[in-house]
Amino acid sequence: MGIELKQAFEIGKYLVTQKVKGNKRFPLVLMLEPLFRCNLACSGCGKIQHPTEILKQNLTPEQCFKAVEECGAPVVSIPGGEPLLHPQIDEIVKGLIKRRKFIYLCTNGILLEKSLDKFTPSPYLTFMIHLDGMREWHDQCVDRKGVFDTAVKAIKAAKARGFRVNTNSTIFQGANPQEMQEFFDFLTELGVDGMQISPGYSYEWAPDQDHFLQREQTRALFREILAPFKAGKKKWNFYHNPLFLDFLTGEKDYECTPWGSPSYSVLGWQKPCYLLNEGYYNTFKELLEDTDWSKYGRASGNKKCADCMVHCGYEPTAAMDALEPANMGRALTSLF
Repeated sequence: MGIELKQAFEIGKYLVTQKVKGNKRFPLVLMLEPLFRCNLACSGCGKIQHPTEILKQNLTPEQCFKAVEECGAPVVSIPGGEPLLHPQIDEIVKGLIKRRKFIYLCTNGILLEKSLDKFTPSPYLTFMIHLDGMREWHDQCVDRKGVFDTAVKAIKAAKARGFRVNTNSTIFQGANPQEMQEFFDFLTELGVDGMQISPGYSYEWAPDQDHFLQREQTRALFREILAPFKAGKKKWNFYHNPLFLDFLTGEKDYECTPWGSPSYSVLGWQKPCYLLNEGYYNTFKELLEDTDWSKYGRASGNKKCADCMVHCGYEPTAAMDALEPANMGRALTSLF
């Protein structure tokens, strides 16, 4: 099952409630970053470019819970940095499960196998393993040999102990469509519960700015990669609203919903999204009410937003579109 029925029901109920209340801006996924520190130095990531004094900082569990309650989103993604480096990550996860939040703990997999004893399998917890392709390509993307094999071994260990495990793959310029298709076959045989994909888009601080995709490049590349899936020849288990996949291939044209996936870190509430370095607010209320949202998204004319098709901005748009009667049937196909 691509998206668990319980989660789909809870998120659907949340979206309908927001719509009935007439709320135009509300979060769907909180990106909770308890630290920026990492044990890799991926060339496409901007988080580890922060000064050393910031990289040393951690959010406390209490700060995490306060942000979750302040935001109110039903889903909490825990990226980083590498969350498993946080000394209290197990306490944070337990507290979020107690609050009945659907948690995606994002990890490069290096520390996962030795960390499994800290966690208990739960329908509210999914490990999201970063894998960008098969061994050679992935190790090149993360700039370290052996990471692919370590991550795959950790996936097998986590699955054997009853945990839900998804993968998260960022597709950059230069990715080989046939190799990506073979990679999806490999993940399917590996038995992951779902696969998440997103086009690479520029962090302003990322060292490598040459391999991020422009909009038409994204559509062409994803049309080629997903052609067997769209034709029904492959049964890859993507952990996405199918309307978002339609957007990636150019069958849908959406505007960004930047407030749909707010980011909270040791620096506060990032404005307006985690890809841009434009400062921070102290409260989520300030983020929603004080941001001039007309300056962001493709329609705004903001050059920084022109080519972005990243899932954190467009999955919330697709989620709302799924509530339209004409789209409900297609959206429900992600459940089966």
